[in-house]
Order: sequence, then C-alpha cells, then structure tokens
Amino acid sequence: MRAAFRISLLAIGLALLLGAGGAWAGALVEFPNVSERGPATLVGYLARPDRGLSGLLGGASHSVEHFPAVVVLHECGGISSHLAGIADRLGSWGYVALAVDSLEPRGIASRCRDGGSPEQAFDAYAARRYLAQQGFVDAARIAVLGQSMGGNAALYAVDRDMAAQYFTERFRAAIAYYPACVLPLVTLTAPTLILAGERDDWTPAERCREMVAHARPDSALIALHVYPGAHHAFDVAGLQPGRRAFGHWLEYNEPAAKDAEEKTRAFLAAHLAETSPGELTAK
Repeated sequence: MRAAFRISLLAIGLALLLGAGGAWAGALVEFPNVSERGPATLVGYLARPDRGLSGLLGGASHSVEHFPAVVVLHECGGISSHLAGIADRLGSWGYVALAVDSLEPRGIASRCRDGGSPEQAFDAYAARRYLAQQGFVDAARIAVLGQSMGGNAALYAVDRDMAAQYFTERFRAAIAYYPACVLPLVTLTAPTLILAGERDDWTPAERCREMVAHARPDSALIALHVYPGAHHAFDVAGLQPGRRAFGHWLEYNEPAAKDAEEKTRAFLAAHLAETSPGELTAK
C-alpha cells in the first residue's frame, strides 16, 4: 500500500520535474498520525521555498530561515498532480507546503461516493505538528487550505466544536475552496476564506451563505466569495471542457480561478505575516 503511494507520488513528481525543465519538484515525507485510529504514519508531498521547483518559480533567493507554512488537503479523489501543483505554487510564494494524502495510507481509493473523510481534519493536525517540528518552519505561522472534501476538513480543523477542541495548537488561517459548508452555528478559531461557485451543484454556495450568516458572534472572521457562473472544481485547469462526474458538473473557469488564486495569496500574506509571540492569542 505504501509502495503504491510512493509510486503515485513519484509519478506526480516526475511530471512536475519534466514540466520545469529538470527542477526537483519536492520531497515525499512520512510523519506520525495523531489519531489512535490508524494508520500509525501518514505521508505527503512537501514543497519548500528554498528548494526545487518552488525555488525556481520564486525567482529571488530567500534569506528567511523560518518560513510560514500551509497544510494542503485534497478532494475526494485523493492526492493529485493538481494538488502537488498547489503545494509548489505556495512554495514559490514563500511558504512551506505539505500536501497530505488521507486516503492511500488507509487503503482507500476514493471518498467521492461515501460522504467524505472524517479523519482528514485530524490529519491536518498531524501535518501541522510535523511542520512545527521542522527547523525551517515558523511554528506560529501555519495555515490550512483544502478543496471540496479537503475544504470541509479545513473548516472542521478550525471549528471549536469539531477537531479544534482536541488540540492546543492553532492554525493561523484557513482557506476552503468549494466546501460543503454543513457545519451549524460555527465558531471558527482562525480567520477563514471560503471560495465557492454560484453554479456548483455538488457543494452549493447557498449553504455557505447560510453557514456564514449563522456563525456565532465569537467566531473568527469568515470571508465568503461566490463566483457567478462558476461550477465545482472551477480552479482545476484539466477540466476544460467541463465534464460530469458522480452526478455533478465539474468545469474550469479561468477568471474565477485567477481571482481565487489572488485572494488566496493576499489572505495568506495578511494572516501569516510575522507577529511577535506576545501578539498571538488563541481563540
């Protein structure tokens, strides 16, 4: 099982490597799980601002010794070249990025028909703990970003009544691309950006509007942006033309994808800026 994962990620790395003209695309890492419900270890794809493709894309050399970081959570089909590309893009922006595989280590091929992965939010904390122990990461500046099922998990990870209640560590920010937004009366522990498509028939934007409207007064900031005309997976460039999958329409939308990328970059820059320890407060 682990060998199969390594082969799939190596294929991803190889594709990125060839696309970058020979730059090393990233590293495969293994780290302890935080849940008693196995597996004992998890695996992921790690991109760094000062190495490989991320360093090449970033252009200028980085003098910072401790980088902010982002945990990246996949959609229901598992880790992919698209997700690895997100990690490398984050690396080019100056972040350490760890894309976590929540399916293959558990022997699961897909979660697209069974309602998601309840373990994924806990995997985010396992990845956060691993990153915080790395000498090149600023443990006080770690965010979580997810898409679809991973977007749900990102919300669960920062909701006080969900996964966040089990951990003293806190994410500094969360970004959720087209999540299901099924949490009632949310109390988020970190500023959160939600990006949704108005024509999404899998995870309707209206649910996100309702969730944000009913957030508790003591919740951290929730910024919701809904893109007119955009469907589910609007940022996945491979979905052109669009197609139907699992009974839902998936389609790339270039204007929405570009704007979401700009909003993601600005949101991370605003909330992962360097802060003195005395300014940090856990909600």
